[in-house]
Amino acid sequence: MPNAASPEAVGPNDIVLFWYHASPFGRRVKAYLTLRNIEHAECLVTPILPRPAQEALGINYRRSPVMAVGRDVYLDTRLMLAKLDEIFPPSDKHPGLSAPETKGLAQLLQKLMVDVSGFREAVKQIPMNSPIAKDPKFQKDRAGFFGPEWKPDSSSRSEGIVHMRHIFDMLESLLVDGRRWIGSSEKISMADLEGVWVIDWFLGDLKGPEEYFSSKQYPLVHQWRSRYREELDAAKGRAAKPMSLQGPDAVKLISASAFTDRDMVVDAADPLRLKAGTTVELFPTDGGGFTHKDQGSLVKLSKDEIAISVQSQAGVEMRLHAPRWRFKVKEIRPNL
Repeated sequence: MPNAASPEAVGPNDIVLFWYHASPFGRRVKAYLTLRNIEHAECLVTPILPRPAQEALGINYRRSPVMAVGRDVYLDTRLMLAKLDEIFPPSDKHPGLSAPETKGLAQLLQKLMVDVSGFREAVKQIPMNSPIAKDPKFQKDRAGFFGPEWKPDSSSRSEGIVHMRHIFDMLESLLVDGRRWIGSSEKISMADLEGVWVIDWFLGDLKGPEEYFSSKQYPLVHQWRSRYREELDAAKGRAAKPMSLQGPDAVKLISASAFTDRDMVVDAADPLRLKAGTTVELFPTDGGGFTHKDQGSLVKLSKDEIAISVQSQAGVEMRLHAPRWRFKVKEIRPNL
């Protein structure tokens, strides 16, 4: 395998990204890392469970991607990008994407694409006649993500098109004044990344129906997406290729590394009134948390972030971090 590393190697920037190429969320993080020229290692996983390397690290969380920074493991792309912003302030080596003047729009577009409807409506366009979609293992796996009622059909595809047209209308209206980038910035910004990743997947991999989403109907959105692709391709040409790790090597590398987050405080005034060391379960409430919950000792609780201490299969302490938004942390009380 090209760029393969031995388990003794030191990972670049202590970052290991677990993802698979078809994952739009994985691509979202990869695009951020590439645009900001952040070197990292990657471990490719399968689109469906099981994922032995993550299980070996003590992770039950079923979604992709997962990002380790040392032995601190981040479970949601919203938190991953925020943490990378924190670790790598803008510099000549790592050009910034976040800026005060585009922060508000970036947050709104994140909510639109992740929380409200963008991804969930786009995913309805996965061709149901494709081999993977017809695979019972894939169907069972995705039911574990979206819920047992998940049964994609032609009616849901049509509903998805209706919602996606509204999203395209909104983006087209933002671009109508001739701005090059969605936040009126001189260069590509976080607002562009937050807004374009679903659109890029929808028009590319999913081939959004031409009769509704053509360049004639939405010329500005198509041009914006093309500019994004050009920026990303140029950044790929400048960036170092990621270190490629096999699962067992990724586990050894992470297990042998140190913790990187030094701000481990449990806020005593938090509305949940949980105390440090409390045994809790942690899981997402917007998909994938139905059957895959993580349990551990609470080590961090702030307005924006939760972290719990868990044990890997080899007995090494790991910390799992998640955002407060769309994640639930709940005390586990012993049965008396």
